[in-house]
Amino acid sequence: MKPLLLVDGYNVIGAWNVPKEEHLSIDEARERLVHLIADYAGYSGEEVIVVFDGHYTDRTTRSKTTVHGVEVIFTKHAESADNYIETLCAQAPKWRQVRVATSDSTEQTVALGRGAVRISSREFLVQLSQTRAVGRVRMKDEKVSRGDIFSRLPPHQREIFERMRRGLD
Repeated sequence: MKPLLLVDGYNVIGAWNVPKEEHLSIDEARERLVHLIADYAGYSGEEVIVVFDGHYTDRTTRSKTTVHGVEVIFTKHAESADNYIETLCAQAPKWRQVRVATSDSTEQTVALGRGAVRISSREFLVQLSQTRAVGRVRMKDEKVSRGDIFSRLPPHQREIFERMRRGLD
């Protein structure tokens, strides 16, 4: 089972300079963050759940969507992202590695008490950019394009297919 990363979405957005610098709306910041996290999840191999507060909305039900493999949760009215993340921590098997990305000290303490590893929002943002940079360098070094199966074959197999394509065999 993959390690699990739980992200307090609005908490991370609050620690992130990009939305302020680029004058992003909250919807744009949310969308950009989810896409960055999806990219990160592809490189890290973790299962990632991003939770956004619906605490101050009139939303009567919790909503759940998947964006590029990342589960995105909007909590319902009177339910905070903190509460939802704490519940997920408590439900995770003891042997599963769980990390919680938030700067909320109470949530960090509760998550730690439930066996999760805590990481601050700022540390998580640094990890996002570092993992993405390392992954891009690795893909460039391996000369692998996401849609090109041919480039992933060993050289001798590529030669066989190339000869077949040209009708030489």
